[in-house]
Amino acid sequence: MLLAVLLADQVAGTLTTDRNGDPNFVYSEHWLNSEQMFPVSLSLPLTSELHLGAKVSPVLWGLLPDNETLLQRWGSHFHVSPRNPVALLSYVGEDCAGAIQFVTPERVSDVLSGADDGLIHISDVELEERLASLRADRGASSQIDDIGQFSLAGAQSKIALHKLDDGRWAMPSGRIPTTHILKPPSGDFEGYVENEMFCLRLASLLGLPSANVEKLKVGTETAICVERYDRLQLGSRWIRIHQEDFCQALGVMPHIKYQSQGGPGPSDLATIIRAHSSEPEYDSQVLLMALMYNYLIGGTDAHAKNYSLLFSPEGSIRLAPLYDISSALPYSRMQKRKIKLAMKIGSSYKWWDIRLIDWQATAESMHMDPDKAIVDIAVMASTLPQLAVQLLEQFKQEGNGHPILDSLVAEIHDSCQRLLRKFEYSPDA
Repeated sequence: MLLAVLLADQVAGTLTTDRNGDPNFVYSEHWLNSEQMFPVSLSLPLTSELHLGAKVSPVLWGLLPDNETLLQRWGSHFHVSPRNPVALLSYVGEDCAGAIQFVTPERVSDVLSGADDGLIHISDVELEERLASLRADRGASSQIDDIGQFSLAGAQSKIALHKLDDGRWAMPSGRIPTTHILKPPSGDFEGYVENEMFCLRLASLLGLPSANVEKLKVGTETAICVERYDRLQLGSRWIRIHQEDFCQALGVMPHIKYQSQGGPGPSDLATIIRAHSSEPEYDSQVLLMALMYNYLIGGTDAHAKNYSLLFSPEGSIRLAPLYDISSALPYSRMQKRKIKLAMKIGSSYKWWDIRLIDWQATAESMHMDPDKAIVDIAVMASTLPQLAVQLLEQFKQEGNGHPILDSLVAEIHDSCQRLLRKFEYSPDA
């Protein structure tokens, strides 16, 4: 099997499978000599040499859903193995995270020329039906006969669509990308849409770059609507901006995204930032502040796939805006002493057990000032509760209030006070 790999409307390389079904990738000479060149992944450096399966697989699997039901359904419908990422991407890989597109050889000319560009409008009734189906069935992220071929990474049910200037929704194809991601509420957690939207907006109020989000209501269905930061509108044209998550950048398979499972930790992410970011000091500080923020709000899913790097058209590499942030604290069944974070802070994963010296140790592991880290988290803990109160009032005025948010704001206050009380004790507190 062979697929053309497109970046910036150019053939950047070729993806193949060997006799064992393992993926191999090689950059095209044209791309290596292009002024626009950038790597598919930091784990697949720009070279004319062939990148073999063990290096390529984490990048490909990182673009596919972490949803076994959906993968099995795709495999059955397309008559391919659900464990073959190249085969799957040959059907769903034309719109992925970042700028990358996987296109079969016979379609390359039509895609690059724009002959295959298309938008199929989706009515509110159809969108309501899709959201309802997605909420009820985790394998319903796309309909098999959709004109567009998109793949969204992650475990949560979601759909990607193109939002038109007049507010209508459409399924795009060809060079036209999806622009927004819609995620219906999780059946496991009440008020999940409001929770995630609140946590992302609160992060933004703190000065942490975060994805733009709003609540979408279509008929009886609701969803969190996330504006894709890896898409840019230039006049009437949309372009894809490349990005990759830190598992991909580090060559780590997505199923070991949690540090406790052998996945990356804060120091691993910081190493990548210091080696590749165009603003390493600033981005390292933002990463540390994001870790602190997730700690204070009880954000338990801040693993390496939920942090990404953004490759700008001008050639810079920066830490991407935050996304997929929510709090476990307002759910009463979550026993606080048992809550674990996705990454170890100092010597502990347990939210309840993390001490000030753990934050100092984490800062040191990231080659940052440990004393400044303590000041920073104290300032954040002093500031966050009032910001949360103000944001809650704004949500209620906008009609986005939910009982879970009242609980969340109270829990954030208690969490911050608990952190500040640690300063009353010894340095080992």
